[in-house]
Amino acid sequence: QIFKDMYGQAVGSGPVMDYLSRTGMDVLTGADLIKVAPQQYESTVEYGDNPIAQSLRDVARVHTANLGTRIFYTQQGGYDTHANQLPTQPGLFRDLSRAVNDFFTDIEEHDADDNVVMLIFSEFGRRIYDNGSGTDHGSGGGAYLVGKPIAGGLYSEYPSLDRDKWEKGEDLAHTIDFRGIYGTVLEQWLGLEASPIVYGNFEQINPFRSN
Repeated sequence: QIFKDMYGQAVGSGPVMDYLSRTGMDVLTGADLIKVAPQQYESTVEYGDNPIAQSLRDVARVHTANLGTRIFYTQQGGYDTHANQLPTQPGLFRDLSRAVNDFFTDIEEHDADDNVVMLIFSEFGRRIYDNGSGTDHGSGGGAYLVGKPIAGGLYSEYPSLDRDKWEKGEDLAHTIDFRGIYGTVLEQWLGLEASPIVYGNFEQINPFRSN
């Protein structure tokens, strides 16, 4: 209420203050919507109790509230497996797979899945060979585009496992620049010009059904 009173008093004090007042009131209105709208959310889907599942449930709550949000971001930690990778990684993959499945089941239940695409990517890759019980940081990796608008399939080329084709003798060679994947989503899905965002023009893929 303090902020509402403060922004309300700014109206009529000049064009700059009028703009600040309108902006401030819009922010407060948005905050109220974000607080109230998800409370109306109902679902038969029972998400897991791990962080990525709970985060995707929260995304579903806000998305199905039709607030107009176009981009959501969340993350799953625990993949920096310099040690104990073999017992750790399967559980992470299982949590992620189930959470993604629950999320799309949820928004399909709400008839809100036609316009949703999920990009799953890794911050960095891992070395091909282990260091004993884990793997160290490396280059190369995979990315996934998931959703009803996606045609599916393998895009670009699978990196070679032949030792003589490894980068620096220890990493998977890139077959497509990750900025091309970002550019694909930016231009083909969000309708934005990618080059000023990814700082260049990079080869894109064509994963969307309309393409």
